[in-house]
Amino acid sequence: MTEPTTPPHTGSHDLPVSSALGDFMATAWAPSPLPPETRLPAEELTTGRRARLSARFPGERLIIPAGRLAVRSNDTDYRFRPHTAYAWLTGFTGEDQPGNVLLMEPAGSGHQAVLYLRPRSPRTGQEFYRDRRYGEFWVGRRPDLDEAAALSGLRCEHLDDLVKPLTGASPPVRLLTGVDPAVEELVGSGNHPSTGDAELATVLAELRLVKDPWEVSQLQLAVHHTTSGFEDVVRALPQALRHPRGERWIEGVFALRARAEGNGVGYETIAASGAHACVLHWIRNDGPLDPAGLLLLDAGVETDTLYTADITRTLPLSGRYSPAQRTAYELVLAAQEAGIAALRPGARFRDFHLAAMRVITEGLYDWGVLKIPPEQALSPDSGVYRRWTLCSSGHMLGMDVHDCARARAETYLDGVLEEGQVLTVEPGLYLQPDDETLPRELRGMGLRIEDDLVITADGARLMSGALPRTPDAIEEWMGGLLNP
Repeated sequence: MTEPTTPPHTGSHDLPVSSALGDFMATAWAPSPLPPETRLPAEELTTGRRARLSARFPGERLIIPAGRLAVRSNDTDYRFRPHTAYAWLTGFTGEDQPGNVLLMEPAGSGHQAVLYLRPRSPRTGQEFYRDRRYGEFWVGRRPDLDEAAALSGLRCEHLDDLVKPLTGASPPVRLLTGVDPAVEELVGSGNHPSTGDAELATVLAELRLVKDPWEVSQLQLAVHHTTSGFEDVVRALPQALRHPRGERWIEGVFALRARAEGNGVGYETIAASGAHACVLHWIRNDGPLDPAGLLLLDAGVETDTLYTADITRTLPLSGRYSPAQRTAYELVLAAQEAGIAALRPGARFRDFHLAAMRVITEGLYDWGVLKIPPEQALSPDSGVYRRWTLCSSGHMLGMDVHDCARARAETYLDGVLEEGQVLTVEPGLYLQPDDETLPRELRGMGLRIEDDLVITADGARLMSGALPRTPDAIEEWMGGLLNP
């Protein structure tokens, strides 16, 4: 199931290696172990996480792959990010994990967790200097088996040995599918009894719905760095406004902060000027910035531990909202305030969206845009107000920007909020430039205000409150950054 390491992954344009060079490369290397007493940041938490998963599937073998490298172009791979479930259960979050697999084998009343990984290649072979995909000289160092065990507290075995426990008689197997085709092929070739792979994905999502204090602290760190990234963007507006693809300038400025402070962006940045902001997931970011228009910036930094923020602000590129822009913005802000006020333990997850949509619908009716009464528009058999606010008003947040998406509806969308859950509240108005139901002064505006909140014992704490939300505060904030 593992890819061959002899010959290594080389390029057609690589220089040949003579026997003399091969012999020379295998000599005179000093030991270079990792620093002692090193632990993964989440190492103390992963044992409990695996125990919770174990309790849900007694007597069954659980297989959770990290995932595979994906080709971007020819012999160049995308930057690797391990699958969220694998990272949450093992603590390994780095780019050195492709192909690795966590196996949880039934043992007694629980499970024995074993991590099968591709260890550091020895200096006696060619992989370390010839293999473009896995060689240390090409992509950096991996831990050896002992080092990986010390980092994670897990028993670690060579990835090539994964085939051993998957041959012969076995208990029922649950494999997290859609992550690593090679592991799926290996499991399938053994004719193992397999049940409920979708249930494994569901349980792994639901176990992450409530965040522990350490996870909340990581999300708060992501929010902090994201706040700095938004400040960087405002400071860069004079240069971006002069560039023919100012949206991309904005994207690059934020990406610099994300890579400098964390693992990178948690999702593709939306830097949408003018009518581009009416495209819900605009990531082309190839347009100019209109100084008389708005910039919708939806961006988040992902920490090195893979927790991401998700914040949106709609900023006036002139530094001041026009009367029409302010009118539209204040309606979205009022909707967000109503949604935030609905957050508390025991409230239905859908309540904050419904509260926000009531405000939006009443505002559209007051503007004369919506032609039927709000109660009628809000009824399930109508929903015509959604022409101008199409998507939901928030989602769970964590290691994935749309976190825990495989959870059952009854535990998430139709569930109730619990202390420790982290979510976004993000109502918006998307007033398309060709929408003849709108007055001309409103056409072509897209507005969204998105903040990250953690449910507390008596309500919710605004994690992203360091970024201003009201029009006056935004204008003052922008002025201070542009004219320090």
